[in-house]
Amino acid sequence: MSSHATIQASALIQDRLFIGGDMVEPESDDLLEVISPATEEQIGSAPSATPADVARAVRAARAAFDNGPWPRMSPQERADALEPFADHLRSRVPQIAGLITEEMGSPISFSHQLQAPVPVMLLDYFRGLAATFPFEQDRAGLTGTSRILREPVGVVGQIVPWNAPLILTMVNLAPALIAGCTVVLKPAPETPLDAYVLAEAAMEALLPPGVLNIVPADRANSEALVRHPQVDKISFTGSSAVGRRVAALCGEQFKRVTLECGGKSPAIILEDADLDSVVPALMPYAIMMSGQHCLAQTRILAPRSRYRQVVDAVSQAAAALTVGDPHDPATEVGPLVAERQRRRVEDYIASGRQEGAVITVGGGRPSRLAKGWYVEPTIFADVESRMRIAQDEIFGPVLVVIPFDDDNDAVRIANDSKYGLSGSVWSNDQDRALRIARRVRTGGLTINGYRIEFGAPFGGYKESGIGREFGPEGLSSFTEYKTINLPNGTAHGQPG
Repeated sequence: MSSHATIQASALIQDRLFIGGDMVEPESDDLLEVISPATEEQIGSAPSATPADVARAVRAARAAFDNGPWPRMSPQERADALEPFADHLRSRVPQIAGLITEEMGSPISFSHQLQAPVPVMLLDYFRGLAATFPFEQDRAGLTGTSRILREPVGVVGQIVPWNAPLILTMVNLAPALIAGCTVVLKPAPETPLDAYVLAEAAMEALLPPGVLNIVPADRANSEALVRHPQVDKISFTGSSAVGRRVAALCGEQFKRVTLECGGKSPAIILEDADLDSVVPALMPYAIMMSGQHCLAQTRILAPRSRYRQVVDAVSQAAAALTVGDPHDPATEVGPLVAERQRRRVEDYIASGRQEGAVITVGGGRPSRLAKGWYVEPTIFADVESRMRIAQDEIFGPVLVVIPFDDDNDAVRIANDSKYGLSGSVWSNDQDRALRIARRVRTGGLTINGYRIEFGAPFGGYKESGIGREFGPEGLSSFTEYKTINLPNGTAHGQPG
């Protein structure tokens, strides 16, 4: 039986929006059609929220924040209230994995490993953080004692992308709820269906009405959420181009904003690295989700003395990847999310050829797959850092290998990017790798591997975003500071 056979038909066809704690009728009959990237056929649909629907959701969130119990509960009470929410998601992991694979073509093995369980891990992490986060703290100052409060920022509008929809939802939804905020969630039009699992979880957990609202919408109607004057903060994950527009709109209203945007991350392989261990460890994260993730290590920087060795090793690894049906557990590279995405990737491949780079593997569509928006894993050699394929976020299974002369040259090339989100350094000399990592202008790196740590801040430099997610810093971004200066003579200490 295929993995998607366990998905109930009702999960694929949605006709309501989740507003104010109930499933309600939308204002229009407009639909978001969900198309399978593997078959190019419609598999489901969801309502396309109008600006009036968005406004209704914001009113529900505003009422829940201004008058409801959620912001007035203690952080631990909110964490406890979210326990059945987490348990519902935990019980649905296999179904969630299959649903996300249906929606956006994530290989089912990856969906089972990360797409479905990581949202639960994130929620559990932030629920645990509620007990230790300094929501109130007394501080001795120059003139007396002050009580520093961390209060919820208010109504949060959350806009999430299609590539890791529930992970990237929970990255900000969990800390927002723990902080005491209320949320209007706008899923991506390509992947609206998995968000309804959150609506089920909210109803099962008996969250107060309006604490979580879910309004799928197309890009044109998403702006209504950003512009709404009763939204206090926008949390956006997506492209840098759209992030720039979101930031501009938020700036007009002094609206708080967190942006997690694009990347073109370097993997710096030093000459002493063992390629037999480096390449197998690197490749899964370079072409994970067909390269459709902002952290993809898509710029491989190789020492000129070993350049051909690196190109050959990476090319052989790419050629060995299994491309095919995302529902097949053996598949390592599935389709791209949409036809427009495949056209974009193919345009970049053509650009690389025109600029003089050489394709060593791939470059086309898999001949045996007549249906589906597939692109072969593609490796470019003889790449210069100025080329478009080395500068732009392609968001597909395309890697470039760039030579460098020495450590200074490697750092120069790594920093020759408008992005600064992730990266890695590979060497047998950990101290040397750490020295290089310190010099790369990026929000996070891993030495001799690839890892995201939920307890540490995550985010980017330059056009990769504004603000940080994960860890206490991620929770902090959903709070505002308030200082209460206590009467003179008040003893300094932690508030009771």
